[in-house]
Amino acid sequence: MSDDNPHSSRGSAGKSWLERIASIFTAEPQDISDLQDIIAEAEVRNLIDNDTKGMLDGVLDVSNMRARDIMIPRSQMATVDIDHSIEQLLPILNENNHSRYPIVNEDKDHIEGILLVKDILQYTLDPNKSDWNLRDLLRPAVIIPESKRVDALLKEFRQKRYHMAIVVDEYGGVSGLVTIEDILEQIVGEIEDEHDLEEEHDIKRMASHVFKVSALTPVDEFNDTFETSFDEEDADTIGGIVLHAFGHMPEKGESIELQGLTFKVSKSNSRRLVQLQVTCARETNSEEES
Repeated sequence: MSDDNPHSSRGSAGKSWLERIASIFTAEPQDISDLQDIIAEAEVRNLIDNDTKGMLDGVLDVSNMRARDIMIPRSQMATVDIDHSIEQLLPILNENNHSRYPIVNEDKDHIEGILLVKDILQYTLDPNKSDWNLRDLLRPAVIIPESKRVDALLKEFRQKRYHMAIVVDEYGGVSGLVTIEDILEQIVGEIEDEHDLEEEHDIKRMASHVFKVSALTPVDEFNDTFETSFDEEDADTIGGIVLHAFGHMPEKGESIELQGLTFKVSKSNSRRLVQLQVTCARETNSEEES
């Protein structure tokens, strides 16, 4: 009789699992949390691995996101002025290493179009092409509202074969931009290329008191730049310091104040912080030197 109880217990557990599987096919899940529970259960039972679970979770997250949730903020947009000469343009392209740039007239609220870097190669490689008119190279800019659903935007990116959209607010002002890579990173995690690797410890000034800082910047390098005194024994990187201060994995847009600086999460995924926006209340050495 003692052998019967374990079999009975396993049979009950198996029945419970089968009943759960059956319920998936006999009744539609009531909400996203039901699907997330099913995915989590599948990982526990080794039906899928952790990476696959992360991508499935990312797909479900994207279905609830709007353009405002993943856009590159206006302050971090790298743009080119419509009146720039080729000599003025090339340093900007070299510094930012993007394949596409919004072209502006006077300010970022006036987007004239999108420049593909490959379209200017003929001017840099052919010395006989002396005529330079940036307007002749522009592609149309796709404008979307902040409330645009991200899953619908991804479908448009694929169907219409464009890779960048300008995000505007309810008054028509430019809020930021979204690329197809930004959406894919929500699903598969950070997509790094050779330029990301070169700049992973970079600190770049975006405005007089605003900096773009990689979360992987070493604490000692951050302290030297911002004259702070974060303890290197608490974490190796500034991202680790900020994560510890939050006490949880913060979402994009969350902010916290530490040692007189405001840290805002500008890019993250389900596993780590990627990029921070740091706002200073006073001048720093890096500002004075520049």
